Amino acid sequence: MSKLTPKIILEGTRLTFKTDIAFALNEHPRVVGPRKYKYHSPLVSGEWCAFTNFPWGRGLINFEPQEEALAMETYATWVKLFELQRYYSWIVDRFHLSTRMYQLNTYQKDYDFRWLEERLLPLNFRLVLLTRSPESFEAARAERLKVSGNPSQYDDLNLFIEEQKLIRRLARESILPMLELDVSDNNIESATEKIADWMESTGGLYMS
Repeated sequence: MSKLTPKIILEGTRLTFKTDIAFALNEHPRVVGPRKYKYHSPLVSGEWCAFTNFPWGRGLINFEPQEEALAMETYATWVKLFELQRYYSWIVDRFHLSTRMYQLNTYQKDYDFRWLEERLLPLNFRLVLLTRSPESFEAARAERLKVSGNPSQYDDLNLFIEEQKLIRRLARESILPMLELDVSDNNIESATEKIADWMESTGGLYMS
């Protein structure tokens, strides 16, 4: 007997619609099931600034060196929860690759998350890397600035382009099944459909 239990990690630099696509996947009938009521998978965000008590503070991705033990314990706790809830669905908006990207860029320190991926792989986790062409970042920024509460983070688009090069390399090192998806056309519906297609074709929707 198989159960609908998709587990998706969305990665990418800023302005690649990770959060928008996470919410869209959470409403997609092939991902959440054909139910008369809306069934929602838990949405986990590595960007939640949960290590400090002020907006835009530090968290699982942008922790400082003295918070390393806290970050690693948090990752271990999440993985344990995923294992305990083996037949549950999860949509994760940024996770360990974003941590590696930020820490490498900021502190020139890398973290070996192979232990994490080796525990996620038997749980049928899938990795989706969202990317866009360098020239498409400008239009995406213009749209984001209409709603952003922290607009200054989008000042330097070259930073995002360089981050994308790095996280693409990190994603290719992953042992998890991985889809790289270009979202330069800003079409969230189309991107969501392509992810659902890929999940279905690679056995990522159901577990026995």
